[in-house]
Amino acid sequence: MVTTIVTIRGDESDEAKITQAGEMLKEGKLVAFPTETVYGLGANALDAEAASKIYSAKGRPSDNPLIVHIADWDALGLIVSEIPTKARMLAEKFWPGPLTMIFPKSERVPYEITGGLDTVAVRMPGNETALRLIRAGGGYIAAPSANTSGRPSTTTAQHVKDDLDGKIDMIVDGGEVPIGLESTIVDLSGENPVILRPGYITQEMLEEVIGKVQMDEALIKEDSNIVPKAPGMKYRHYAPKADLLVVEGKQEDVVAKINELVREKADHGLTAGVICTEETEPYYEAEIVRVIGSREDEASIARNLFAILREFDDLDADGIYSESFESPGLGQAIMNRLLKAAGHQVLKVGRGGISKYSRLLFVSSGNTSVGPMAEGIARKKLEGRAVEILSRGLVVLFPEPVNQKAEAVMIRNGIRLDGHMSRRLAREDMGDGCLVLTIDKKQKEEIKKVYPEQSSVFTLEEYARSQPLSSPYGGELADYGRCFEQLEQMIDKVIRRMEWEGRL
Repeated sequence: MVTTIVTIRGDESDEAKITQAGEMLKEGKLVAFPTETVYGLGANALDAEAASKIYSAKGRPSDNPLIVHIADWDALGLIVSEIPTKARMLAEKFWPGPLTMIFPKSERVPYEITGGLDTVAVRMPGNETALRLIRAGGGYIAAPSANTSGRPSTTTAQHVKDDLDGKIDMIVDGGEVPIGLESTIVDLSGENPVILRPGYITQEMLEEVIGKVQMDEALIKEDSNIVPKAPGMKYRHYAPKADLLVVEGKQEDVVAKINELVREKADHGLTAGVICTEETEPYYEAEIVRVIGSREDEASIARNLFAILREFDDLDADGIYSESFESPGLGQAIMNRLLKAAGHQVLKVGRGGISKYSRLLFVSSGNTSVGPMAEGIARKKLEGRAVEILSRGLVVLFPEPVNQKAEAVMIRNGIRLDGHMSRRLAREDMGDGCLVLTIDKKQKEEIKKVYPEQSSVFTLEEYARSQPLSSPYGGELADYGRCFEQLEQMIDKVIRRMEWEGRL
């Protein structure tokens, strides 16, 4: 099968494309299209044979219900046997929009759509392209997310192509979706409204309209015996190829633990990736760090979640560690998806697991200029703190005093290292409570090779998350002065990070 891709451009050419897609739907074919939440994989909702093609294309279990999408309020009465008053109130407030409601179904809806249940999930999407397509396709489109079952949902047409190219008839490219998480699902078929899937419309927003709404406790549990009344309730969803672990706790504890786990992976020759926020990104040391958004803007986290999970598949990470994003609002929906992606693998951490550094060790080549300058600056800034400051060299054939230009710069800045003589690095200089900061990458690699048991080894540049240090070697006094100023800024950042992580 050849999958046709048409792009919606917001001009007069769109009408012909939407008409073509609508005709395909009427013929029982599959068309992927954008909504405000994610891309959907559409088929005629009143055609049982067309619905079966959705399950086949996605590899979706047949007992997992589909959502019926409508474009007009009048269409609802033909596919449900009852419309509760609270449903009318919610529709008036949130339709068109990212809200799905579950009703008792009418006989017109085939059981192939509902997964064998006597209820049907219905929503009216808040996307103009989707609404026009629904009308062009006959008024009723069954549409789960347009992805391979179990994979992260699709938020761009390219994501759909990656998963379903050659398996469906058409993709309507409407650009990147604005929300990025599937709709909230509320069950209104029983006595009390129950949220079966959290989404952009939060529990608080619903309760402002209809009063008390319950949250299904099964949302945060892994139970393969649950009979799925709502789409996506039973099976593992959104999973990237690499194992995903969610680390939960205070931010500083989470950062420290994830960094520890990343180092453990690296020690075994494996690459780990990190999912974090703008606020914590500077504190991670993994090769692959992806910023999902800002904690000040939960919508940005929701919008980027699936795209980042998909990106990790292209990066060939051997494991992924993610911060937790729990909160009373949209965070419930984010965590629902993230926990499913992780197979409910969660590691809870607390401050008790973090040990403080008792020694800060700067390692250079000869231990006669940059290393001693870093040592002197750190001693001055950490005076009175319970941490020992040292510097050592990797290539020290015999003891030498501090370089005269380096010493002159330090004295000018009120720092003295009287009696300092270069010393070669030894195993006893390090240990569990020692943070080792090398001046360049080669020194770090040498230490990791000779002393593989030493876990906390970083270049000064990477631990401080700063620009590379300019070497003053062979330069004038002014070059040593500029190096001193840069070292001061880097060590300030080192100290802030140690404090933030609870290591100081």
